[in-house]
Amino acid sequence: MTLLILITLLWAASFSLIGVYLAGQVDGYFVVLVRMALALLTILPFFRWRSLRSQPAQLAKLAAIGAIQIGTMYLFLYHAFIYLSVTEVLLFTIFTPLYITLIDELILNRRHLPLLWWLAAAISVIGAAIIRYQPLSDDFVTGFLLIQAANACFALGQVAYKRLPTGPALAQTQQFAAFFFGATVVAAIGFALFGNAQLMPSSTLQWGILLWLGVVASGLGYLGWNIASKQVNTGQLATMNNALIPAGILVNVLFWQQTTDYSRLLIGGTVIIFAVWLAGRVNQLRAA
Repeated sequence: MTLLILITLLWAASFSLIGVYLAGQVDGYFVVLVRMALALLTILPFFRWRSLRSQPAQLAKLAAIGAIQIGTMYLFLYHAFIYLSVTEVLLFTIFTPLYITLIDELILNRRHLPLLWWLAAAISVIGAAIIRYQPLSDDFVTGFLLIQAANACFALGQVAYKRLPTGPALAQTQQFAAFFFGATVVAAIGFALFGNAQLMPSSTLQWGILLWLGVVASGLGYLGWNIASKQVNTGQLATMNNALIPAGILVNVLFWQQTTDYSRLLIGGTVIIFAVWLAGRVNQLRAA
């Protein structure tokens, strides 16, 4: 859980950096491609090339997960920034815990969904809504649908990786380049089909942000997040997805002087923390 919290803090700045400096200024498909390529280059030195012969099926699965979890997800997400503000994007991610819970249950083929997981996911959604519900822009329907598609991709990838046998953290690190390879292929196809070569980074700051997003937020961030996902139950993983909302808004307020209701931030954040705690009760009750 500690690693998930640290990664959440690491990602908190990403939404504002994208929304303030990249969205509408730099082609989103190009941003995704550069971000995934940099992440791949960051992790590639740890890759064990002999696994290409010894574990081709495993690497193919990792590539497929990466293609869905972040490759396809980012194509939807960056496009959504055209229609939504940073805070609206954050708000619409509140349904990710529900997707994770549902997808995991479908994969495990259980007859009944654990009520505490559903309850915890629903409570985290309520907490996130308390923090940042506001009047929505005219383009909110298109943006909403794009974010839900991104949420579903991110949820599916997280559950698939959590359920994929990958061994200890060192072994995962040595294979994780395959994950970013799949994401990079999808990003390259997206840019080739839909990219706008006229909207390239025009400043050192924009290139610096791309470097941060690719190497740190993606390369190190997703490796840490996926490794940590195997150390918690599905309910905790689901609800932790919404912890990014108060963290992201707090960064947006502190560094970009965006106004917010601190009482709602405190109340909503407390509700989300309670949801994470409640999700952790599932395994304890099953073991009892």
